[in-house]
Amino acid sequence: MIPRENIRNIAIVAHVDHGKTTLVDHLLRQAGTFRSNEHVAERVMDSNDLEREKGITILAKNTAVSYKGMQINIIDTPGHADFGGEVERGLRLVDGVVLLVDAAEGPLPQTRFVLTKALAMGLKTVLVINKIDRQDARAPEVLDQVYSLYIDLGADDKQLEMPVLYTVARQGQASTQLDVPGKTLEPLFDAIIRHIPPPPASEEKSPQLLVANLDYDDYVGRLAVGRVQAGRLTPNMPVSVVREGGKVQPGKIVKLYGFSGLKRVEIADAGPGEIVSIAGIEEVSIGDTIGDPEKPVALPRITVDEPTMMMIFKVNDGPLAGKEGKFVTSRNLRERLYREAYRNVAVRVEDTETPDAFRVVGRGELALAVIIENMRREGYELTASNPEPITKTIDGTVHEPMELLFCDVPETSVGAVTERLGPRKGRMVDMESLGSGRTRLKFRIPARGLIGFRNEFLTITRGEGIMSSQFDGYEPWFGYIPKRQNGAMVSDRLGDTVPYALFSIQERGALFVGAGVTVYEGMIIGEHAHPSELNVNCCREKKLTNIRAAGRDENVILTPPREMGLEKALEWIADDELVEVTPKSVRMRKKALAVGERYRAERDRKREERAAGE
Repeated sequence: MIPRENIRNIAIVAHVDHGKTTLVDHLLRQAGTFRSNEHVAERVMDSNDLEREKGITILAKNTAVSYKGMQINIIDTPGHADFGGEVERGLRLVDGVVLLVDAAEGPLPQTRFVLTKALAMGLKTVLVINKIDRQDARAPEVLDQVYSLYIDLGADDKQLEMPVLYTVARQGQASTQLDVPGKTLEPLFDAIIRHIPPPPASEEKSPQLLVANLDYDDYVGRLAVGRVQAGRLTPNMPVSVVREGGKVQPGKIVKLYGFSGLKRVEIADAGPGEIVSIAGIEEVSIGDTIGDPEKPVALPRITVDEPTMMMIFKVNDGPLAGKEGKFVTSRNLRERLYREAYRNVAVRVEDTETPDAFRVVGRGELALAVIIENMRREGYELTASNPEPITKTIDGTVHEPMELLFCDVPETSVGAVTERLGPRKGRMVDMESLGSGRTRLKFRIPARGLIGFRNEFLTITRGEGIMSSQFDGYEPWFGYIPKRQNGAMVSDRLGDTVPYALFSIQERGALFVGAGVTVYEGMIIGEHAHPSELNVNCCREKKLTNIRAAGRDENVILTPPREMGLEKALEWIADDELVEVTPKSVRMRKKALAVGERYRAERDRKREERAAGE
């Protein structure tokens, strides 16, 4: 058992792309976690394939290093607002945070979000201003902005007396003074040991542990990860599990693991403040308390902010269903979604009126897209609807979630961004020049106004803009928000696309499919140049006669199709459309596949609109 005074529990928190995982890499290296000849990948904590591909942290993960006889447990948290539930969960394990801020970008929405949570829990902070080697770094101004943010959030004098370090995380350097270059991360280690307090002593003598995360091991099954709040835990010890609603079930700790670097190591016992994994309790969930077998005392359950976006996940019922996936039935889909909700406290799954459709509620469209992407990699087939906001009725009026949107753009793009956000009901609340020809715009906008805006934003800023948003309360419904200016080009039959047919269709808009792709009636194959929907025959072959040569098409030159990945497809689709996801394909389709059904649905909608107008 490690003495309580020798333990430091910290979470590294920051906005996305400010360098958290890179900093953890170098903390592990410089603490001697890896052998000198060991090959270590960059961003070693991003162990998930999806995290490596996207370059962002999705799941909070913990590691531990030993430094000068101290055990430092480190929680690496996500920086994207959609994964805020992971951050809130990680903060329950720690006594302090290392707040990382980019020396050029300064504090951004997620910085504010995590700092609000940390200050509310009374956690001590160590401020790290990272990337001071950037050409546009402005560390003194950023430090002033951070202090302003602390004051704005109501920090007390003790919380304002924090150590400030200046780092270049990718080179593993830290310094306490901006004008003195750092050589190693030793100043950061020292600041953590000096300013982050050890875990508090508990008056409770019986064992207590709050489950903050779940893991899985092929040999011992489900693992409950949490911090020992009181008492002493040992292997083969009988315990009680206090579930939601106060229900108590008996259990037994089969194996007890501590953390050392990236590995789990078996330990003989664990005391207050230690972060451990427990094997042997199968039906444990996040927020449960593992306690004394005779007199269990429940700890406050983990609560996270309410989710704001919703999507309908449905069984794939298209003509190509079941050809590429292993798990295609409603039972498979239901089990997988409820398993996701069991593991992820920021996600809720609800049954709908129809047995093959499920309502999945999450923090944002990226969080929901990550669930879909993981499912398709596991062999699932499904269809997903357009993301919609979750509304609330307050005093008889429908309210919708609002977002605080920050746009960091070149000065030449300010007018275009402001103009595009106007129809989406975005109101500018602040505008600040950052120097170097860049401006930061701050808008308040309904959450549904941001759906589909990211790609448009990158286009109008020529890829130089940075946008991020944060949930900012509820306001009365803003009314109609136009989503997509253009209609869809829809295939009117089942078959394979033919170059001859696509050549004439591409003049009407942008294609999403190339030649030789299997399509079906109701599948979207492109974006029409006009607002109306266009049904096309993309399988039409050139008629051969005894006059023409046998179909030598030298003049058929096709424009390369526009690639529509999962996230782009979810942003692009309208209310009457779905994204069909299989392990090999992402297709877009109409909810009603037959042309006649779509015509009747549109006619009925117009009649209802006319009746409402009268």
